[in-house]
Amino acid sequence: YDPARAHKLADQYRAQGYDVDIGGVPAFSTLGWFRDPVLNTMMHWSETVLIGTLFHELAHQRLYLADDTAFNESFARFVEQEGLRHYFSLHEDALPNRAQRRLRSQQFTALVLSTRRTLASVYQLPLSTAAMRARKKAAFEQLKADYETLRDTQWNGDGDYDDWFAQELNNASLLPFGLYDEWVPAFSALFQASGHDWEKFYATCRDLGRMDRSARQEQMKALMRPYELQARKGD
Repeated sequence: YDPARAHKLADQYRAQGYDVDIGGVPAFSTLGWFRDPVLNTMMHWSETVLIGTLFHELAHQRLYLADDTAFNESFARFVEQEGLRHYFSLHEDALPNRAQRRLRSQQFTALVLSTRRTLASVYQLPLSTAAMRARKKAAFEQLKADYETLRDTQWNGDGDYDDWFAQELNNASLLPFGLYDEWVPAFSALFQASGHDWEKFYATCRDLGRMDRSARQEQMKALMRPYELQARKGD
């Protein structure tokens, strides 16, 4: 929790040619080791952000696998989203603003993940270092241009993510998006298969956690296939 040490380490990695991104986190889970506090600074958050954060961090106490960040964060993200959906079904007066925020978040994430896919393809090409860097720069410039178009044409100019785009973007900036979203549709499929019964859902997820990593990955991919087919039809 020492910003100076974080920046020093970041400088060391930059000097070695790595992309680096430093950012804070508003909350975290100690997985039940301590009674994680709800800080007074959190009281200034919107209702959606505060409640969603609580659902997300408490989900980590329910299930956490060593060395599988994508599984852990996608699991917690699904619990957060489904928990919020149920909460707001009981508070319908807050739904319009929440629906708008969620749509914008999904659109923003889709832009970032599209750029990740573009860059992944570029990095497989037999290009010179200079050509690779030029293609990388162009991809980030396109991401920013696409965001500005989305903001100005569909969001009435509301700059919800202007601060994020104001920083110097690189590969490290894009990393969290895949980790937090990769398996969310798979967990949604599991929740539906459980009949929306939370205890059955958690039990199924724990069974997945007992598998070795490769078997778990294959199971998650199988759960994702209907979602991917539907997405392709939508395109």
